[in-house]
Order: sequence, then C-alpha cells, then structure tokens
Amino acid sequence: MSRIGKKPIPLPKGVTVKIAHDAVEVQGPKGKLRQAIPPGILFAQDSGTLVAKLERDDASLKKFHGLARSLVANA
Repeated sequence: MSRIGKKPIPLPKGVTVKIAHDAVEVQGPKGKLRQAIPPGILFAQDSGTLVAKLERDDASLKKFHGLARSLVANA
C-alpha cells in the first residue's frame, strides 16, 4: 500500500462529502467539486476524516491508491 494512501484526510468544518461508487463529491463554503476515482479504490468517512482503501490486494491497484487520495484531498 502507498504511504500517502494510508494517511487520513481531515475534513474541515463546513465541508460535506458524498461518496459515490465512481466519484467523491466535496462541497464547502467556496463551492462544489466532483473528483472521479479509479475502480478498485474505496473511500470511507470516519469521525471527521476520509480514508482511502483498496478493494482488493492487487499490485495494479496499489499504484492508484496514493493518487486517488491526493486528488480527493486537493478537492
């Protein structure tokens, strides 16, 4: 697993997150963004943080783990 992908994403106050199967929607005071995520990467919301997880332990998915986490964190 990626070291970047393991880090939880803290959610600031006023930010809401909707997790869909193929994308994550982030809405805050400055606007709304929708970030597509690669298949096989799952996001879960847990007590004010967002965590990226692998659907299965596959070498082809590991390269997208940190990428997906970074893209959602920047949203």
